[in-house]
Amino acid sequence: MKKTLLAVTLLGIFAGGAHAQTSVTLYGILDEGLMFNTNAKNVVGGVNVGGRLLNLDSTNGINGSRWGMKGAEDLGGGLKAVFTLESGINLNTGAFAQGGTPFGRQTFVGLSSDQYGAVTLGRQYDNVVAYVQPVSTLGYFGSTVFAHPGDLDNLNNSVRTNNTVKYASASYNGLTFGTELSLGGQAGNISGGGGYSAGVAYNNGALALGAGYNYFKNPTGAAGAGFFTDNLSGSTQLSGVLNSGYATATSYQVAAAGGTYTIGPALIGVTYSNIKYGNITHLNGNGATFNDVEVAVKYTLTPALYLGAAYNYTKGSTVATVAGVNIGDQRFNQFSLLADYNLSKRTDVYLEGAFQTASGTSSTGGAAVANIGGLSDSSNNHQAAIRLALRTKF
Repeated sequence: MKKTLLAVTLLGIFAGGAHAQTSVTLYGILDEGLMFNTNAKNVVGGVNVGGRLLNLDSTNGINGSRWGMKGAEDLGGGLKAVFTLESGINLNTGAFAQGGTPFGRQTFVGLSSDQYGAVTLGRQYDNVVAYVQPVSTLGYFGSTVFAHPGDLDNLNNSVRTNNTVKYASASYNGLTFGTELSLGGQAGNISGGGGYSAGVAYNNGALALGAGYNYFKNPTGAAGAGFFTDNLSGSTQLSGVLNSGYATATSYQVAAAGGTYTIGPALIGVTYSNIKYGNITHLNGNGATFNDVEVAVKYTLTPALYLGAAYNYTKGSTVATVAGVNIGDQRFNQFSLLADYNLSKRTDVYLEGAFQTASGTSSTGGAAVANIGGLSDSSNNHQAAIRLALRTKF
């Protein structure tokens, strides 16, 4: 919701010399729902015995609840100074989301050109998220129940990139592209803990395509020097049996691509991602590889109601064989459904759910367990999650 009076007030506070060609917008999304997990983590005596969990949740819906401010100042000649400050919110406790980080979703400032694109600096989304997420179920459905096991490929945007310089092009007949460099910030080791990414997308009528690549060194390095350890909420990607056995990896890499095609009221989508943890120290320097494929359909029944369904398959490779056990040989099958009804242009209600099964041997050498989108390790090889929610935007 744009309020002229509010914009003028904010400009008076933050910009002093504001003029008519400067704008500030306050915006947000509140997405609150009842979440039921059939088998959430419950550790008793050092053992995950699992258990049913019913709670209110405002961070794992179609949109994580947030509020923010964004602004632009016209500098002339198609050039603008831009900024965004965006904070996640846990509606049920009043706390910040993203591990309690104030403005943990996005914080950046930069210059934007109508002709050449934008250069921004700060905490931002990586280019797998920027260019592939829109053509994945996490883009046109959203929600953790459509995320891949443990959010391995970060398409659910569990982790942001800190200390980042980013370039995003303008659109050239539907073609966009971008690059990004995240500075590690370690004295004496310029690239330590840093990374880079690149992406490209094409949109032309019914067809949309996207591809992206991420690479980060020492992703689990000490705080201030690791892709995962610098993101408190993202560190959960390495806390469960799916991934925790790879915490000594010296690199993290994602390559992903996908596309959607619209035929009348139906949208059909396919996405593929390849995830690698390199040089896992305690596993003789071997690497772990995951391959993930999803197919989905979205069908618009009426202007106010749409339905969605998706199937996702994830396969982990054997990293090492210890005492006859093939560590990392994991497989996951997941089915997800969604029904969304718009009460108005800004408010909707939705019902969604997912069911996942796991098989094989986890990263820790035990039996693989289900984990829908990083919600929680199950105590066994299957898990279901159901969500009934109300979402409103301002």
